This record gives sequence, C-alpha cells and structure tokens, in this order.
Amino acid sequence: MSIATEPETLGELIADCALIPSSLVTETPAVPPQAARPWTVDDTCQAQVAEYDAYI
Repeated sequence: MSIATEPETLGELIADCALIPSSLVTETPAVPPQAARPWTVDDTCQAQVAEYDAYI
C-alpha cells in the first residue's frame, strides 16, 4: 500500500491509521448507548402480514 492510495484491506487500514500523528488524535469519552424504544405493532405492520399463516 502506498500513502497516496486508499487501503484495500483491513490490515492496510489499520496500518494507515497507525500513521496518524498523536497530535491529531483526540480522546473523547464514549457516548453511552440510549435505551431502545419499546417495539410495538400498529395496524400498518399487522396489515403487511395479515395473509400469512406464520411470521417468518
């Protein structure tokens, strides 16, 4: 891989990222995941599968 080309493999990407100067890398705290909204079935969802005998 050349510095002038895009990495083509995960290994090349990791090697490419290792070349980033530490002065350009900032450490930010990880954002905690948000709680998922409860899943509900509305009339539109029900209508999509109304003719099926089983949900697959």
